[in-house]
Amino acid sequence: MSGIAKTLRHLIDQARALPPIRVAVVDAAQAVVIETMKEAQALGLVEPRLVGDPDSIAALCKDSGWKTQADWIVAASTDPAAAAKAVELVQAGVADAIMKGNVHTDVLMRVLLDKERGLRVPGRRVSHVFLAEVASFPKLLGITDAAINIAPDLNAKAQILQNAIDLFHLLGVETPKAAVLSAVETVNPEIASTLDAACLTLMARRGQINGAIVDGPLAFDNAISSRAAAEKGIASPVAGDADIVLVPDLVSGNILAKNLEYLAGAVVAGIAVGLAVPVVLTSRADPAPARLASLAVAALMHHRTPRAPAKSKVPESSLHCAPQPEHTCCPLPG
Repeated sequence: MSGIAKTLRHLIDQARALPPIRVAVVDAAQAVVIETMKEAQALGLVEPRLVGDPDSIAALCKDSGWKTQADWIVAASTDPAAAAKAVELVQAGVADAIMKGNVHTDVLMRVLLDKERGLRVPGRRVSHVFLAEVASFPKLLGITDAAINIAPDLNAKAQILQNAIDLFHLLGVETPKAAVLSAVETVNPEIASTLDAACLTLMARRGQINGAIVDGPLAFDNAISSRAAAEKGIASPVAGDADIVLVPDLVSGNILAKNLEYLAGAVVAGIAVGLAVPVVLTSRADPAPARLASLAVAALMHHRTPRAPAKSKVPESSLHCAPQPEHTCCPLPG
């Protein structure tokens, strides 16, 4: 495995060294989507599968000067049909990942999370990880879950955190440091997130969460600033050096990610994990590095982990939310 990726460009460079993956784009009839896939294909990251209205997709490809192959375009009449077709491509073994195109995120996730016809994996929770590159921070910062699980309980947070830890292993971080966030760094029975943080810290120490150094509760400043932690007298192996921040809920996490993007100039890539294949969530507002890095993460996931088989049944900004009720995200029975 290559070295630790500290920037989004490092992720792209690592993925370029691997064979391209076949990416099914749900409703690809959007200029920014076509430009993204054109660049990703030129870089050797992907082999596109452009799902949607074939005439519109072909016209956009022609306008962009992209010479496509006939089998790259897959017809679908509606957004739900396009999402279902992408799942079929995965289940047929002709797509390795799925990417959101010009489709509402909720429409896409509803199809992917369908217990009978989607890409759920027994025993796995579905969650999301943002990877933020911030100029003032020396490495990529993972934020989870700020896009799918709305108000996870303790058990759900443990599963979400494990998903993020596993992703960071793929990115070359052998033992990531994970900060469990709250508003304060002390346990306060009146603030439920501090109790969850304390429990998750103990769970990690006892092997219920594997592969990371976990500590909490930590306020965000303590998690990413060693100076702030020192001023507050916090002795922690994670404080000031977090790779991952586990947020209390979707709302706080999404606000954090958007603050970093719009006020701190962060570039943010995003990926849904816990499904049979990686799922890239992008939008019109994403800069090219974020969109390409999201595809690069999907490629690294595909090549570096054993892929869970799809079920045998014949399977805006990257900061856009796809909030889902608890029962659609929790693990299916084994």
